[in-house]
Amino acid sequence: MKRQTLTAILILSLAVNVATLATVGYHYWRNTCLTPAAPCPLNPSDRHLYESLGLSSEQTARMAALAQSFHRRLGELDSAVEAKRNLLIDLLGEESPDPAKTEAIRKEIAGLQDEIQKAVILHIAEAKKVMNADQQRRFIELLRLSSNNGRVNSPLSMNGGN
Repeated sequence: MKRQTLTAILILSLAVNVATLATVGYHYWRNTCLTPAAPCPLNPSDRHLYESLGLSSEQTARMAALAQSFHRRLGELDSAVEAKRNLLIDLLGEESPDPAKTEAIRKEIAGLQDEIQKAVILHIAEAKKVMNADQQRRFIELLRLSSNNGRVNSPLSMNGGN
């Protein structure tokens, strides 16, 4: 009797451990393998969000042209922000920085960042014009996922991992 009870407890324990490992493994796989790469410009990889939408060859060509001009503009704005930040750092490195100059540079950086946000919004609107309704819905869903760094939910989150 003791031996049968011990065997039953060990089998039950093994089943619980296997189920736990399978659940955590599934959530890890779902969050890493099924989640698309983050969209440009947030992700420095060469992968673009629109590559996951099943676009036709004509749509892909139009999207590639849009992406190329968008990245060129984004690169220009990013370079300008970097130059202003370096200027601000140099100014702050002085013994007694001029508050009016630092504020002016801060405002210039904020203006450039605003231009970047406007460029991103315009790019998304232009990209949606290339897509059909189903592709647009998937595109917005992928944007939402990418804004969460590509994670759906943690397998051990408080809301049950759903």
